[in-house]
Amino acid sequence: MIRCRNGSLYTGISTDVARRFREHEAGGRQAARYLRGKGPLELVYQTSAGDRSQATKLERRVKALPREVKEGLVSGTISLQTLFTTTTRTISESDDQHDK
Repeated sequence: MIRCRNGSLYTGISTDVARRFREHEAGGRQAARYLRGKGPLELVYQTSAGDRSQATKLERRVKALPREVKEGLVSGTISLQTLFTTTTRTISESDDQHDK
């Protein structure tokens, strides 16, 4: 996640986070449109997500989180593992109840 000058958080995926962050900071054609003109930028959170498919799924889930939860990830008070393990279990338990 990248924090913009205005405090907003941008979430994306990359196989090379350092390179991608430099592209965003440069603000050229390679930068995400959302980030252009919103610097200075600060890389505030990153994690490994396995392959590209898993990373895309994780990105989608993180983007859907409320800002307060994203801030918890950034500060370290919330972990992705705890967050999504709980969410997955809750969804599974809910599905089990519908099957009965």
